[in-house]
Amino acid sequence: MANVLITGAARGIGQELARQYGANGDRVYACCRNPGSADALNELAAGSDGLISVHDMDVSDEASINGCGEELAGTTLDIVINNAGVTGGAHQSMGDTKVSDWMDTFMVNTVGPFLVAQALHDNLKASDNGKLMTVTSQLGATIWPMGGMHSYSSTKAAVNRVMIGVSMDWKGDNISVALIHPGYVKTDMGGSAAEITPTESASGIRSVIDGMTMETTGQFFRWDGSIHPW
Repeated sequence: MANVLITGAARGIGQELARQYGANGDRVYACCRNPGSADALNELAAGSDGLISVHDMDVSDEASINGCGEELAGTTLDIVINNAGVTGGAHQSMGDTKVSDWMDTFMVNTVGPFLVAQALHDNLKASDNGKLMTVTSQLGATIWPMGGMHSYSSTKAAVNRVMIGVSMDWKGDNISVALIHPGYVKTDMGGSAAEITPTESASGIRSVIDGMTMETTGQFFRWDGSIHPW
């Protein structure tokens, strides 16, 4: 049994990851911004025989992240999944950019995952094989062949580089770090026209996490296990 913490677990891929890990018999710490209104997640936790618990963590708020870290002080975590993220809103094209939205997106998509890693470092270090996975996007790769979505794509490119740095910083702690493009997923973010279901994406992410080692630390994967070029 692994101890798994997932951010952004109230819906979509995060909730499906919590469901799958719980069904596998793993202990899941499911984190979200508003636990009181996360009805589906709370229902999932209530039916999990204690394997899934819901925790308050707003990744746009440093105090909230640190508060969750303090709550879990002394708890070994084998896997931490930085899943929480936002699209950046409607104003992120040439000629229509809202700077305040861009900064909010940067906090959630880039700074937040770093602060989560920082707050939970000791929990991962206590594991024999700690793993930190950050859900990113193919839009954060320099090879992405389209413009637009400037807030979203730039914050994902930034978190990619941040996590490469974390992978280097943590090599002596036996904590492997990776990034993953989850696919174009049928969620509130991806929409109904997307290509794969949350079940397929979460299954692929779990498989990639299973295969993470110190030899692959710092890699950028696709949900199907292939390496994503930067």
